Amino acid sequence: MAVEDQRGRILGEAVKLLAAAGPSGLSTRAVATAAGVQTPTLYRLFADKDGLLDAVATFGFESYLAEKRAFEPADDPIDDLRRGWDVHVAFGLANPAIYTLMYGSVRPGRQPAAAAENRAILRGMLERANAQGLLRASVEAAAVAIEASTTGAVLLLLAQPEEAREVELIRPLRDIVLNALTEQKAPGESSPIADRAQALLGIVTPAKDVDPVTDAGFSVSEAGLLREWLARLNEASR
Repeated sequence: MAVEDQRGRILGEAVKLLAAAGPSGLSTRAVATAAGVQTPTLYRLFADKDGLLDAVATFGFESYLAEKRAFEPADDPIDDLRRGWDVHVAFGLANPAIYTLMYGSVRPGRQPAAAAENRAILRGMLERANAQGLLRASVEAAAVAIEASTTGAVLLLLAQPEEAREVELIRPLRDIVLNALTEQKAPGESSPIADRAQALLGIVTPAKDVDPVTDAGFSVSEAGLLREWLARLNEASR
């Protein structure tokens, strides 16, 4: 059996064991037995139990990551953040064992590859919002706040009996967090960056033969270039 086939078989059996017995039942011996391989083979492929756990988390999380990777950016990046929050919560509730392995079994200094990729996707969404002037906090602070709200909300629901895991109970949290972190833009409304460019353009436009830019020590060409850039930024942002 090819190494990749063997690796895939081991991970598939590990995910089944994880769903049946939870993280505590995911021993290397049990996984090796279920996959029909010797324990040394498992260690050769995954180095140690932590390596196996990281690989299982990424393997189980792959369908979620595939959906996030395929996101077509919306016109409003806040819509992407809202949609990403919903997809994250829905995956956690549908896959409690994998989610608990990823986010409920904290191992300081170690982060599964799937969690790292998910964070990178989130940062990409936030950087896009920040580029449009829609972010009130830094990208890093916003990423931490969103991660805390999603993982905390899912783990809270997973601690409830299955019949009590109502996503609507935590939906208001999504809106509270995103409203606190972002500038909400109404349909048809210009972006904050366009408004700021327009405001600054009004300040630096000459009036009554007085040019505030050249008066501040800039050359005529520099003043003209500044106004051209602001006008272009204003138009592009709208």
